This record gives sequence, C-alpha cells and structure tokens, in this order.
Amino acid sequence: MSVIKLPLLFMGSKGERHLYTMFDSGANLSCINPEFVENLELPVKLGRSRKILTAEEGAYIEVSEVIRLDFFLNDVLLSDEFLVVPGLSEEVILGAATMQKWRIKLDFEHDSVFVDPRVAKMQLI
Repeated sequence: MSVIKLPLLFMGSKGERHLYTMFDSGANLSCINPEFVENLELPVKLGRSRKILTAEEGAYIEVSEVIRLDFFLNDVLLSDEFLVVPGLSEEVILGAATMQKWRIKLDFEHDSVFVDPRVAKMQLI
C-alpha cells in the first residue's frame, strides 16, 4: 500500500503551523493529533462522542472534539473539519470525505497530490 505524506500549512484562529499530513483514502473522515490543536484553534465538543474502530479487533478510540481549519494544498486555500483523535499516530490524516469534497487527486506513482484551483474559486479573498 502506498502512502503519501506532505507538509501542509494549517491555519486556525489562534495561529498557523506546518504539519505532516497523510493522505488516506481508506479513512472516511479527517483527523488531527490533539498535540497540535492548542496553538491552532479552540476545539468544539461534539454533541455526541464518536467511537472510531482501530486496526486491533474490537478496539476503538473515543472522540469528543472537532476543529475547523484552513489549509493550503499546492497554493490553493481549502478548509474542513478535523476530528481531534487521542493517540493518533500521525500529525494529520486527510480522509476520503475531504478529498472528495475538494476533488483532491492522489498520484501514488509520483508521490504527488493535485487539486484543481477552480474548486476554490467561490471563496472570498
């Protein structure tokens, strides 16, 4: 299985930071390691916590917070919601829902990621 990991600039109301982002088409939702949340954005409590299954049979992680962040991919400004996942092994995981929303294409042969700048044309500058 191929993995693409790139440093992306993430921005919230409290600051900005480059974080190594794993593009994971097998993950439904996007996630962030709690270690990086404090200096980016205030987390919001979920109305109902979520239980995310792990690779270990019968094991799950309980998630109770989410944040919304802007991020740049190939100089295109995008944004989405990220579950704050305790014990996440990556800094950020960009999941399939985010990739579909922004029509992000993965090229595993060349370890590259593409986004059409036209997908963000409706955003105000």
